[in-house]
Order: sequence, then C-alpha cells, then structure tokens
Amino acid sequence: MNDFSKDELKSLLEKQKGLCVSIYLPTYRAGAESQQNQIRLRNLLREAEEKLVARGCRPQDAKSLLEPAQSLVGNVLFWRQQKDGLAIFAAPGIFRRYCLPAAFPELAVVDDRFHFKPLLPVLSSEERFYILALSQNGVRILEGSAFSAAEVDLETIPKNLADALQLDQPEKQVRFRAGAAGGQGGMISGHGADIEDTKDNILKYFRQVDKGLRDFLKEERVPLVMAGVEYLLPIYREANTYPHLVGEGIPGNPKGMNADQLHKAAWQIVKPLFTKAQTEAIAQYRQSSGTGLTSSRIEEILSAAVHGRVAVLFIALDVQRFGAFDAERGEVRLDEAMQPGDVDLLDFAALQTVLSGGKVFALPPDDVPDRLPLAAILRY
Repeated sequence: MNDFSKDELKSLLEKQKGLCVSIYLPTYRAGAESQQNQIRLRNLLREAEEKLVARGCRPQDAKSLLEPAQSLVGNVLFWRQQKDGLAIFAAPGIFRRYCLPAAFPELAVVDDRFHFKPLLPVLSSEERFYILALSQNGVRILEGSAFSAAEVDLETIPKNLADALQLDQPEKQVRFRAGAAGGQGGMISGHGADIEDTKDNILKYFRQVDKGLRDFLKEERVPLVMAGVEYLLPIYREANTYPHLVGEGIPGNPKGMNADQLHKAAWQIVKPLFTKAQTEAIAQYRQSSGTGLTSSRIEEILSAAVHGRVAVLFIALDVQRFGAFDAERGEVRLDEAMQPGDVDLLDFAALQTVLSGGKVFALPPDDVPDRLPLAAILRY
C-alpha cells in the first residue's frame, strides 16, 4: 500500500482502538544504504514491543500485534518497492503500511491512538510533485519529493499514440529529430495537412492520457511537471484538466532521461513554488496579526480547527504538547508529561485542519511565526 490520502486518514482515525503502534523510518531505494532498511525496521519493532509490554500488554499479545509488520523484515520483494520513507500502523484488527516519498526520522510510538505528525508534510502536499514524461512512443509518470523520484505504474494511461488511437498505419505518426541545441528543441517531419492531422491525433492521445490521470490525481494539489520535446508541451496543455499543471516544462526527449535526471530537472522548477507558498503564508500571518484572523493560542486554535475555521496552520516539528481538549466547552488541559487518555494536541490540531481542507506547514520550531509551537490563520 503506497498511497496515503485523507480517506485513509479518516479510516484510521475511525478504526483505532486499544493500544496503537505507529512506526516511521527512512528507506533507501537502492545502493549499499538500502541494506539498512530491514535492520532499522527490526530495531523499531523491538522498541515497539518493549513499549507495548511497558503499557501493560502481555508479551504474547504484543508479538501477535506486531507479527504482520515483523513479516515484512524478510520480504525481499517488499524492500524492492521502497520510496523514501515507510510508515506502519498496527492496532487490534488493524495493520497498514505505506511506502511514501518522504524521509521520516526513525520513530516508534505506542499510544491510545495513532501518531500522524510525521505524515503532515505528505498530507499537506508539501514538497511532493509528479513528472509527466511525454512522447508518442510512451508516457511515464514519476512521483517526486525533495530527495528523489520513482516511476508510478498506471494501467489507465495508453501505452503510446498508436495504442491510444488504434492506428493501423503507424507510419502516419509524426517523427521528431533533435534540434541543434542538444535535443532541447524538436522538428516535425511532414508538411501541410499531414502535420495538422498528426497534431489532432496527438491531442486526442493526450486527452486520453489526461483522462487516465484524473482518478489518480483527483485529490491531489501538488505540482505536475511535463517533460517532452517542445512541440508536445503546448499540445498537452490544451488537453490538460489538472489544475496544478506547472507552466514551465522540461524540454527534450525524456526517453533518454532516467529518474534521477528527470528529478533533478523537475526539482529546479518546483522548489521555488514550495518556498514561495510557505513564505507567502508566513507573510499573510504577519500582515493579518491584530485583525482577529490569526492566533497562536492553543485553546483558540484547537476550537477553530475542530469547527473547520483554520485556513493555514503552522506547526513545530519534533515538538509535542500533551493534554486533553473538550470540544464542547472549548477547554484545554495541558500536562507536563503524557498522562493516560492524553493526546498530542499539536498533532490533533493539524489533523483537524487537514480534514477540513486547511493547509498545514510543518516547520522547524524557529520558523513557526512568533516562535511558538503552533500558529494559525483563521478563515473567519
């Protein structure tokens, strides 16, 4: 299971019961470091088992609860399918694991509910993007993060132009030859009506590609970067219905580019977008201070988050505030250390914000406005 969506989050929130185990670890897709993946998981499972027993779970019950996760340690095929991070959730009757494009710190949490804070950058779509590598002979979709990109297998997308149009005469397809600038441009073989006919066929092809992407990208708000010879890019823009397609594309034939090369080129395009969104949100917070539309008070933010009033939430990474929140009274109890029945209130505020369609920026503590554990821009 490689996708984590709001629907998955809702499902886990509804089903969690008894002691819940949340495990996070960074994973490597290849190379010598990938050999550490299994060792890290084995160590975290041992830590989780010890914490379960310390919370009153019988040793045999703890082993049974973690058995599905334990079976992953020796699963060679599973480790060949990694991205940048692995998240595992286990509770009585529940086992979920997600390979995700985010490098998590090693963490094993045992609590009365699942721990979701490390997933906030994934849920809020920060530093995630897709690459659409286009050619007449094939289309590739890659999912990228700040660290790497990996191909996504989508059966809903036609294999190539001929497959999409079921052409019996492939010689009618337009052919490109590289321009003088190292393949950055492209020239079309053919002339007159044949070229226009081919453009129409490519547009039909790309509309099928766009249609195949709709279900896959239906809940996404992350950038989509095109890669292809320059002639193809404006044709795909005409076919596109995904609202977050990036205007700038990667010129050149993507057939000769591997995942690392495509990632490097795409990251240069999308990195300023991520930085800009965060910078603009912080500027908006500062400009709105004193208007009643911002807050850094945990009581006010928790109440606003529960009622869907938080538009943007800034939350400090690796910081926890344990306690309880009474939504009906709007009262908060903060504890110095975690007590039975307590939750991480920062985690709770972030989850409520995400579920109501708000934006969450999980930042280093010093980057949060007012340098407090959390701050918010309110909708009203």
